[in-house]
Amino acid sequence: MDNFIVTLLFMAIIGAAIGGITNHLAIKMLFRPHEAIYIKNWRVPFTPGLIPKRRDELAKQLGLTVVNYLLTPETFRKKFFSKDIQDKVEQFVQTKVEETFFTDDKTIQDWLSLAGFSNMPATIEQKVELIVAGQFESVKNTLSTRTIRTLLSEDIQNTIDAKIPVAVGHILEKGEDYFLSPAGEMTIKAMIDDFLSSKGSLGGMINMFLGDSSSLMGKVQRELVKFIQAPGTTALLTNIFTQEWEKLKDRPAMDYLGDIDFEPILANLQSYVKDQLAVAERLQHPISYYWPNGSTWMRETVVPQMIEKAFDRAEDKLEDVLKRLNLQEIVREQVDSFPVSKLEELVLGISKREFKMITVLGAVLGGLIGIVQGLIVYLI
Repeated sequence: MDNFIVTLLFMAIIGAAIGGITNHLAIKMLFRPHEAIYIKNWRVPFTPGLIPKRRDELAKQLGLTVVNYLLTPETFRKKFFSKDIQDKVEQFVQTKVEETFFTDDKTIQDWLSLAGFSNMPATIEQKVELIVAGQFESVKNTLSTRTIRTLLSEDIQNTIDAKIPVAVGHILEKGEDYFLSPAGEMTIKAMIDDFLSSKGSLGGMINMFLGDSSSLMGKVQRELVKFIQAPGTTALLTNIFTQEWEKLKDRPAMDYLGDIDFEPILANLQSYVKDQLAVAERLQHPISYYWPNGSTWMRETVVPQMIEKAFDRAEDKLEDVLKRLNLQEIVREQVDSFPVSKLEELVLGISKREFKMITVLGAVLGGLIGIVQGLIVYLI
């Protein structure tokens, strides 16, 4: 009986040792050896280990598994395109926009300085000077090459044409009032005296017969007033003014501006425009100063629409992006280039306890098999 028990224990120990060692070797042979072992031209069987030997197939299968079951378009839609994620992104963008762009702590000049445009006021003023100078030169060229007729619209020309008789009537009316005034009488008297004195002895003779020029002044005054009041005078002046106006319209406008020095005008115009713009002063205000409702508009209109459109476009392009990324090939390349030693360390680090249990289970099963074998030998 004692021999029987010793035999069972011996066979159980041997079976446990065989089972445990076999399982331990089987686990090790998953990864080891890392490289094939050769004796001259003969490769030692079972080298390299299973995973290093099937590394290419493993990498390919992992790539297919990731693309077909893990990182699928549906997975991305559930994780990144849900309503909850969209609301969080929208809230985040709204907060950042309000804290960043519509704060009173930073002026427009501060933003420009951050963007590398610290000399923006001077740059803008230089551009304004160039624009004003360019427009001014363009106006001068236009005035030099085009006639007044082509510069003025037909409505303006018709208006001026209609105003000529009115202007003539106003001139004659004022002329009549002047010659009937004391100043006009003195002017007529002075003209008569000048005329008589310019005629020498003949003038003196006329003055002697007619007496003082004052007697002639009344007659000349009446004749002048009659001449002014005559319809023919109005027609004559209207015709003269109309003819001169027609001649004027066919000449370049610059003909009447040739003696003007345009340089001071340009300098004053540039200075006026810069003073009115006051670029440096205007840039010292925050964005909210010029756009007080901007924060509300961005929060209620722009950001929600922008985020919604961005999510819609991103979701529409999701499958195309995943195809362009070629995740299957990326996974395959990464697995294929991953060192086997690191892969072994990773797998064993995760499943170390389970592998130990497999080794123990092999030892237990081997021990049980040894006991069964001992019983069979004893019974036979």
